[in-house]
Amino acid sequence: MSSVAVVLFTSDLRLHDHPVLRAALRDADEVVPLFVRDDAVHRAGFDAPNRLAFLADCLADLDAGLRDRGGRLIVRRGESAREVKRVVEETGAGSVHIAAGVSGYAAQREERVREALAGTGCELRVHDAVVTALAPGRVVPTGGKDHFAVFTPYFRRWEAEGVRGTLAAPRTVRVPDGVSGDTLPDRDTAKNVSPGLARGGEQAGRKLVTSWLHGPMADYEDGHDDLAGDATSRLSPHLHFGTVSAAELANRAREKGGPGGEAFVRQLAWRDFHHQVLAARPDASWSDYRPRHDRWRSDEDEIAAWKSGRTGYPLVDAAMRQLAHEGWMHNRGRMLAASFLTKTLYVDWRVGARHFLDLLVDGDVANNQLNWQWVAGTGTDTRPNRVLNPVIQGKRFDPDGAYVRRWVPELAEVEGPAIHEPWKLEGLDRAGIDYPDPVVDLAEARSRFERARGLD
Repeated sequence: MSSVAVVLFTSDLRLHDHPVLRAALRDADEVVPLFVRDDAVHRAGFDAPNRLAFLADCLADLDAGLRDRGGRLIVRRGESAREVKRVVEETGAGSVHIAAGVSGYAAQREERVREALAGTGCELRVHDAVVTALAPGRVVPTGGKDHFAVFTPYFRRWEAEGVRGTLAAPRTVRVPDGVSGDTLPDRDTAKNVSPGLARGGEQAGRKLVTSWLHGPMADYEDGHDDLAGDATSRLSPHLHFGTVSAAELANRAREKGGPGGEAFVRQLAWRDFHHQVLAARPDASWSDYRPRHDRWRSDEDEIAAWKSGRTGYPLVDAAMRQLAHEGWMHNRGRMLAASFLTKTLYVDWRVGARHFLDLLVDGDVANNQLNWQWVAGTGTDTRPNRVLNPVIQGKRFDPDGAYVRRWVPELAEVEGPAIHEPWKLEGLDRAGIDYPDPVVDLAEARSRFERARGLD
């Protein structure tokens, strides 16, 4: 009789460099590649339309890759632990393999699967360094602390530790006969999807990796903040869904080398940094990591203007409109939009984090929430009171206004850096421009923030 193992795919929807799948194939003659569409994700409000559409692409691509190797993907809907137990009972599987996660949901899922398998004789095996390049908790500070709270010392240890080697994709995956699954979800059935949303799936991700490593990455150190040039990898959605491996990406970027490769690897370490923070402090997903005793404001009109890209500050509005159209935003735009909400409008970072999670295709708890906290000054930033001025940021990172013109067509006829201060236009230059005045004066907002933080 053939031995059977189950692989519960989660945020690792790929075949290349997949330690979970490789371990299962070593364990057993046959493997059940399982993905559960857990109702708990819906109840928590994390099944945003853009991520559902991208997920459909990923699952279809994963199924196609498995079929090329003689297998197939089994998709079921329900509670993860219950569906895993059902598959174990149907197949007599001796082991279940899953990638370790750091979110509260991932921890609860793992514990429930463990409880469901108790007494069945089936072993649960949890694998590290699948979702991240380096496992959270792999490096810790001296003195007994459980995580690094500052990035630079973490990065030094991260580099010294090194990333595991890259695994090849399996040639063959044999799936037991008679295991049934639901129909794969269809991207076209997802509603309210951003019109410019990119395609998902491992094939799309690997093509993007190859293009990135052999071209734009070389200029990443100098160009990553160029908003109009868009000189970023755009790999964050693929890292979120695990269609590309963070470990493989770090290894290949290091092989290419150069300042661009080094700068990109540092960004992968930044991603790992936030995962290790959340693993140690899971409450940081919605609670201040470092409380500042903020007395947040809540002006619904200002919040609505921010969400819709009608604040009167062109660079902020351009970034928010890119988010709505693509389900993605340039990193410099994310920083500015978050700073404007939390430091200029002085609105609770959780309001912005929730809006981003509603739209971002790459929105995950570790990176979204902790980056928001970093900008808001309640997280790991060593300069918690810094404020990004949208006019200065525009003139520095979009000097001729090309990014703004792309996303704020009302200002398309405004030439040069004047586009970042349209309220200063006069006469014919301002005539016919249907664009709002600023929702707040920057100097007054800065003074208000400083008073609230006790800095005046």
